[in-house]
Amino acid sequence: MNKYEMTLVVSANIEEEARNAVFDQVRDLITKNGGEITDPGTPEKKRLAYEIQKMNEGWYAFIKFNAEPEAPAQIEKQLRITANVLRFLIVKDGE
Repeated sequence: MNKYEMTLVVSANIEEEARNAVFDQVRDLITKNGGEITDPGTPEKKRLAYEIQKMNEGWYAFIKFNAEPEAPAQIEKQLRITANVLRFLIVKDGE
């Protein structure tokens, strides 16, 4: 298994319950693809570096997980169609 870190940016224009549901959905997606979450990350509201979909703020979370090499591609495939996810990036953690 490899170590990965995911940066996730979720829309700031949704209710807290819906936002938490998106983060839970992403964590479930990781585990369904055989991943093991080592750090679930704490969402923080931050100003975006540039405007995305007419928004200047978003909720950021940094999620660390272990998974097989095929898992990130499957996770990215699902994140592309997940509502309220503005941006995401999965990188191999080189600690």
